[in-house]
Amino acid sequence: MPDISLRFHKDLLVLSAPLKTVLEQQGVNAERDQELMLFVEPDSMAETLRMEKLAGAQVLVAPTADITPLQLTHKGMEDTGVHLAEAALDLAVSLEPQHVLAEIAPCGLPLDSSSKASLNENRSQYARAAHAFDEQTFDALFLNGFTNTDDLKCALMGVRQVTDALVFASVDVLPDGTLASGRGTLEEAIAIMNEYGASVVGFATAAGSEDVEVLAKRTVAATELPVLAQLEVAENNPKQGVATKENPYFCPDALVEAGEKLCAAGVQFLRAVGQATPAFTGALVVSTLGKDVLRPDIKEPEETSAAPSEEEIAARIADLRAQINEALGNKE
Repeated sequence: MPDISLRFHKDLLVLSAPLKTVLEQQGVNAERDQELMLFVEPDSMAETLRMEKLAGAQVLVAPTADITPLQLTHKGMEDTGVHLAEAALDLAVSLEPQHVLAEIAPCGLPLDSSSKASLNENRSQYARAAHAFDEQTFDALFLNGFTNTDDLKCALMGVRQVTDALVFASVDVLPDGTLASGRGTLEEAIAIMNEYGASVVGFATAAGSEDVEVLAKRTVAATELPVLAQLEVAENNPKQGVATKENPYFCPDALVEAGEKLCAAGVQFLRAVGQATPAFTGALVVSTLGKDVLRPDIKEPEETSAAPSEEEIAARIADLRAQINEALGNKE
């Protein structure tokens, strides 16, 4: 696979939708059994992810969201993180996509931001999750589904303590840009992503196309990093006929207009989530056809200006990691 960072600010790319909806249509309790299926029914999982690739997704998101130790323990799969990472990424890579992301969702551990012990334990959850991918092939980690700035900061700091891999980060937001928990704003979350080593800045929302266009413009204005926008499908219901505030993306065609507005606003990565099926992914692919990333605020480097080398990038990440360890009172 080519390095996805070489495509930043250049190519519009669509991420695969979560597998949950299609699995549940097949009678699977995805919330409980998705990870287990990677071991006992890998062919079924591969076919479900293959449908996303056939729909046109250039970036496959591996089904590893609940890979933090606490989430695995809840599912009776403690100490399987490395095996889960290997199974999920082997499956995704076997489909020969252009790129693969390894998803990590919030760990679910209660967080007391005034307690150093609580903060350290939360960061440890994400550091241990990131370690599970140490020997695997993927383009970037994907910190996804965060609803408040404290959890987001812990996740980024934990990951950056142990890896210099690219990191996509995304928060769930309401139409007005408030984080889904009510604790923090889109701009505050972006500031944390900028400061703590995110490579791509993202948001997910159920807002309609007009509101989501505003959210995209706010995001682009707050960062020079590439932007990811995830559109939540509340219900796949073509009989609904027209978009509503409660369910603006009621059918795949309803996503096309939103996708076009996001592209025009400067978004590079798009994804359909919630009750999305491969058809919704395909609609986003259609919305990107024939378009380039529009970021007039990002200037092409002059020919005489060399891009940062791998060594320079690694040094920057190492410096950030040292700052994080110093803030935590840890020794290298």
